[in-house]
Amino acid sequence: MHKINILLLTCLLVGIPLKAQDYPFIRTDANKLHYDSTSATMQTFLQKMYRLRTTAQGNVSIMHIGGSHVQAGTFPHRVRTQLLGAYPTLIHGRGLLFPYSAAAKCNNPSDYKVHCAEKVILTRNVYKQPEYPLGLCGIAVTAHDVPTSIQILSNESTIDYGVSRIVVLGHTSDGIVPTIGYGLGESTPPSYIDSANHRYVYNLRQEVDSIDIRIPCREGQQFTLTGVMLDSRHPGITYHSIGVNGAAVPDYLRCNLTSDLRLIRPDLVIFGIGINDAHASDFDSVAFKNNYLRLCDSIRNVNPQCAFIFITNNDCYRKTGRRSYSVNRNGLQVQEVCYRLAQLTGGAVWDQFEIMGGLKSMEKWQKAGLAQKDKVHFTRTGYQLLGDLLYQALCHEIDNYKPVLDNEPQPKRHTVQPTSNGDKPLPRGLRRKPKAKRVSITPTPSTDHATPATSTNDNTSSRDRFPYISD
Repeated sequence: MHKINILLLTCLLVGIPLKAQDYPFIRTDANKLHYDSTSATMQTFLQKMYRLRTTAQGNVSIMHIGGSHVQAGTFPHRVRTQLLGAYPTLIHGRGLLFPYSAAAKCNNPSDYKVHCAEKVILTRNVYKQPEYPLGLCGIAVTAHDVPTSIQILSNESTIDYGVSRIVVLGHTSDGIVPTIGYGLGESTPPSYIDSANHRYVYNLRQEVDSIDIRIPCREGQQFTLTGVMLDSRHPGITYHSIGVNGAAVPDYLRCNLTSDLRLIRPDLVIFGIGINDAHASDFDSVAFKNNYLRLCDSIRNVNPQCAFIFITNNDCYRKTGRRSYSVNRNGLQVQEVCYRLAQLTGGAVWDQFEIMGGLKSMEKWQKAGLAQKDKVHFTRTGYQLLGDLLYQALCHEIDNYKPVLDNEPQPKRHTVQPTSNGDKPLPRGLRRKPKAKRVSITPTPSTDHATPATSTNDNTSSRDRFPYISD
């Protein structure tokens, strides 16, 4: 057996935490956030975190959004547990989530279980023409014809969220009003209904960790559930994770984002979208960048001070035959685009591609038991390791933040900037040493990012998507 595999097995058996230093192919020196220190958005987020840590007042909302890497849950939940574990008195709520496994063959994060005995209709943003409305979660289930119960059961043993406020997001034209079941048969109607934003708000008399969403449909009636917010009265940090298997950037653009963004009002968005965009051989990096800017615009329209972290794609391969694969070099282009996006939006980059070891590093991760045979997804241990690395990079910035005094000059505030006919040099914090044989983006004229960008890649075919493969 390979030496690293023996190390992995030993660590799992005796419960020793895995460290990136145990894997020589991982570039731990690259594990940091790259951003321009003169940009104000990251400084605004870090300042808000500093105030929360020092005064225990207020709330910080973090949103991690992506495709199957996020829907699977292990990666974002590892960051969540590490962050909340570092600040155990600052746990606000579980945040926005979706009961994925209410529908058949739809995988759920492991920190909560979902049970639904009735059949529901699944809708995802990867469909060419979604039949039912979609919100920020990018996915929906529609109950129909019979009373439907969707139970969300906590499977978390390390974090006590103290849920006492629940917001059910959903659409109906039949006047259906869900109720919430909890405790010993307790059931409560909404405290109020926000019809304009399709929200049903429930203020519970006690803190709970599991709920039952009861949807009283009758024959001919429908109710489409688009998300659930598990909230509390405590000040602190909320880490929302939003993912849809196979989702690309244009898929989120076809969703109604504004209402749900106003609900969670993120202070920091961690973008992990791009692995599906870059899967096609005719990947259009200019359209990819412009679509990303549109997505950033929709968030900044809700919170102009929201900070962004762009995660570069992981190294991956395309399947070319029954047992043959070829490396996907589009990851290099996505890497370059992420640095340009950070420059245009005043955001940061977490260079996952570089940290992994660069091009063809996925083979080493697979041999070490950290990645799956499809050479796209990671094993549970691999996702946990990535979560630890991202947390360490984020925590380094939080711990080393020094508040700006009132009489000191303030950083230049950034807004989302449209692309131009040529890319300007990157600021110092976003520069990297050039590498040989790197595929660069050729600057080309582009339209304003407020208009939809088109590409020769339809990006909606199932062959261009990575389904989640469990480990």
